[in-house]
Amino acid sequence: MSPLLSQTNYDESKVPSFEVPDPLMTFKGKKIKTVKKWEKTRRPELFHFFENNVYGKIPKTLKIDSYTILEQDDNAFNGKAKRKQVELSFKNNGKTLRYTILLYLPKNKVKAPVFLGYNFYGNHTITEDKAVFISSAWANNNESFGIENNTLTEVSRGKRTNRWAVEKILDAGYGLATIYYGEVDPDKNDFTDGIHSLLYQQDQNHPKPDEWGSIAAWSWGMVRAVDYFEKDPDIDASKVIAFGHSRLGKTSLWAGVMDKRFAGVISNDSGCGGAAMSKRKFGETLAVINDRFPHWFCDNFNEYNENEEALPVDQHQLLALIAPRPLYVASAQEDQWADPRGEFLSAHYATQVYHLYDKEGIETMEMPKVNEPIHNTVSYHIRTGKHDVTDYDWENYIKWANAYVK
Repeated sequence: MSPLLSQTNYDESKVPSFEVPDPLMTFKGKKIKTVKKWEKTRRPELFHFFENNVYGKIPKTLKIDSYTILEQDDNAFNGKAKRKQVELSFKNNGKTLRYTILLYLPKNKVKAPVFLGYNFYGNHTITEDKAVFISSAWANNNESFGIENNTLTEVSRGKRTNRWAVEKILDAGYGLATIYYGEVDPDKNDFTDGIHSLLYQQDQNHPKPDEWGSIAAWSWGMVRAVDYFEKDPDIDASKVIAFGHSRLGKTSLWAGVMDKRFAGVISNDSGCGGAAMSKRKFGETLAVINDRFPHWFCDNFNEYNENEEALPVDQHQLLALIAPRPLYVASAQEDQWADPRGEFLSAHYATQVYHLYDKEGIETMEMPKVNEPIHNTVSYHIRTGKHDVTDYDWENYIKWANAYVK
């Protein structure tokens, strides 16, 4: 075990005392009291801090070059759904990047609201549906899914159906759009093989210290998917909810901050660098995450390794940047690594920005009991079980979306 991991704190009494940075106080010490001042002054300065020092900025705009409907069937998922597989292409620097969106849309709906989220092992893993293509992109090996030589095959089809309540989503009148994240940027410390290389300057082979890591690259891919949704007559592009679990929950949060077109944002067990407060140093810390996954954040973020107290911001201010749009933060009881209390407190401290817009959020500092969700514009639950996505999570996301997004 690395010395960093052996110091992991799971004891609430050992959380250091720290000052919670005020989302409504500018870096120059001015108190923000109106929506106008928040949107004109405070939101931009917070956004730029996260962009330059945490996730990294995108060097320039890169729009969809073309899209192709590779396959569609109006009688999918036991006749409940329309299925589409749409490939988006991007070209720059003499290079091309393509990724495929798998869409299931409720058959009886003219323009469907949609949950958009990445998957970890390929679109074919979220369903038993034999018509879903298998990605040829690099994948992390996973013995239990039969993935070896970093190659996806038929063996892994349907291995992640437990995480995607497709039927429940369709029955509730929503569509599901999912993308294999490895097609946008393979999840390894290599900046030559994903979207980054399309935006390099001459002789560049690594992002600059303030330029995008993988989380920002995956977030970019979600934003470009919304560009496509705006062209698709079957989708209500004004009702797209960004969803993500774990590192992809960090991604859905940053995507939701980057693009206000997302009508709602869900963070499922997103932990350090996601919804959890960094200054608590509980479970995974900045030093650990930047050591294990040096490609996720921008290089500037390393300045705060074992130096969280120097951070002028914390993750509750990231959540606040989503205001006034609906936000759902969810934790799991056995997932102490992701610091459920830190995720809850983030939602609580972000709520004061929602108050500017007369929206309710997490009004108390007392965590709810397990499996007793708090549903407001800002919602939170902690459920029994481990780091995962369950039907219980989806049932609550649908209930919340019905009330606050749809």
